[in-house]
Amino acid sequence: MENKFIPDAIEVVSKAITADNEGEYAKALGLYRDALGRFTLGLKYEKNDARKKLILERVEGYMKRAEELRDYVNKQNEVGGSSKAGGSSTGMKKKGDGDEDEADAEKEKLRGALSGAIVTEKPNIKWDDVAGLELAKDSLKETVILPTRFPQLFTGKRRPFKGILLYGPPGTGKSYLAKAVATEADSTFFSVSSSDLVSKWQGESERLVKQLFEMARESPGGRAIVFIDEVDSLCGSRSEGESDSSRRIKTEFLVQMDGVGKTSGNVLILGATNVPWELDAAIRRRFEKRVYIPLPEGEARTFMVKLHLGDTPNTLREKDFEKIGAITSGASGSDIQVLVKEALMQPLRTCQKAQQFYPDGDFLVPCEQYPSCERCPPKLSRDKEGKDYTCTNCGAIRTTLWDIPPEKLKAPDVAFGHFENVLRNGFSSVSQDELKEYDNWTAQFGQEGA
Repeated sequence: MENKFIPDAIEVVSKAITADNEGEYAKALGLYRDALGRFTLGLKYEKNDARKKLILERVEGYMKRAEELRDYVNKQNEVGGSSKAGGSSTGMKKKGDGDEDEADAEKEKLRGALSGAIVTEKPNIKWDDVAGLELAKDSLKETVILPTRFPQLFTGKRRPFKGILLYGPPGTGKSYLAKAVATEADSTFFSVSSSDLVSKWQGESERLVKQLFEMARESPGGRAIVFIDEVDSLCGSRSEGESDSSRRIKTEFLVQMDGVGKTSGNVLILGATNVPWELDAAIRRRFEKRVYIPLPEGEARTFMVKLHLGDTPNTLREKDFEKIGAITSGASGSDIQVLVKEALMQPLRTCQKAQQFYPDGDFLVPCEQYPSCERCPPKLSRDKEGKDYTCTNCGAIRTTLWDIPPEKLKAPDVAFGHFENVLRNGFSSVSQDELKEYDNWTAQFGQEGA
């Protein structure tokens, strides 16, 4: 059964707040009571604990306000006064009038909700860790690094960009670039997504957006970067069937992004999206620089293979790395990462399947000669216990992975053959039709970022 009590209660309490603000206290009291009753029923059917906790916090505030109105209305009835009054003679404060403490508390609450968006620890990703994407890196450097290190270069009409949009297929390194910016920039870095800014409470989403930008402007030295991942989920194209809440969020974004451009501080809005054509046109215009992050080239793919392989023992030579980079055309950065991860697992699978292991110093390594070594048959259930079945040809011991002491096991080095095994299956997650869409959008609105 769908729980309709909570949405109904929110609608009623919105009317109560309106009446309260207009000084119609008796009417507001009735509406608050109606809403509280609906909230109570809704909480009985609410199964989500986090949502229930949030609703209870709100209900406490509405209940407190209802009690204040009840006392005021009762007092007015005793003296024969009207419940629709300014309240100055009885000490009744109109909701929101001069209530600075309540406003400050609301502000602190919103800022507390956004505090998790501030990146306090550097991700430790340098520019050199990002393969290729030289134009994108140059754009970010001239916007983030140069104004801080060489402020004398930005005088007169020369100003750094205030909004940069990174777009391209999934897994090409847009978020990775943002991590490099967070590491390299001497600025406060905010990393937000739609879940940080969207609230089911009416009006709260806009206030969260406003507080985010105010916090950015108040950063030390006025230097801040606001990174909005999947910006299309917040700022998609406006349509007739769109909810009023979604429209208000976009409007607040437009207002605040214009405000950022007019401030003296160095606040950069950095957006990332996989579907740039779904962005609202007004939002798109405010991202002054729109940089396409394409699929990596062969040289970048070779670098990525080396990067993800790291210091794992391997027998690959430079020409092997180059060959892997060449045959993975059409793969994204995340595809390469998955490819290498699969190749790294191949030696472990060899260990699991092996039934002969040969000594390598103090360790045992799975014998990969079987079945070519005819004198080295697999371990059988009828093998006699205690008998030495060591192969006289290759020196392998007849055993399985699970019979070897953990400290004695050594996995084979990663080899080119392991990559060949993985590459027999599909490795690209981006279709040619999708790439054409990016090319068309870039020709109309964007800029190549390779």
